[in-house]
Amino acid sequence: MALLLAGSLLTGAVACGKSKNAGTDNSAAGPSPSTSVEKQKFAKTRFVTNAGLAAGATYQWIVKPFKAGKFKKGADGRTFAMVKAGLAGAFTYNRLKAAVANAKGDPLLSKALTPLSSGIDSLKNLGGKLRKGDAGDADVGSFEKVINNVKGAGRSAGAEVTDKVPTTAQLGG
Repeated sequence: MALLLAGSLLTGAVACGKSKNAGTDNSAAGPSPSTSVEKQKFAKTRFVTNAGLAAGATYQWIVKPFKAGKFKKGADGRTFAMVKAGLAGAFTYNRLKAAVANAKGDPLLSKALTPLSSGIDSLKNLGGKLRKGDAGDADVGSFEKVINNVKGAGRSAGAEVTDKVPTTAQLGG
């Protein structure tokens, strides 16, 4: 009995004990940039990645199929093309919003993208419109225009954006 009592007291003492660094251990949070130069560099890198994915998705699954006539009634593979375009539209909007958030870490990028926020916001519901087959030339053109404006803003801030086509799995979430 005494051995059992001593064992449980020892276990309780070990379990309740605190390490000096228990409240300050940030290793689970992951690495973070420590200088403002590093923060700006990472902001540009993340911006380029997110904007590139948005541009790639727009071209691959919205603009290219639209120009090929895949969205027209009776077109072969129309339903599949529209579903992919709808997913790509939502994905593009999400990645552009992330790119704008990334740009806030770099003063030059932030200034360049500020006027484009309303254009990006206008894309919010176009993914659903594409998926339903209600999108027209103007809707597809608005995706193209916003992407080209974001690329231009990046270029002017020293962050060249190139198209990166996301996988189908990335589109679905």
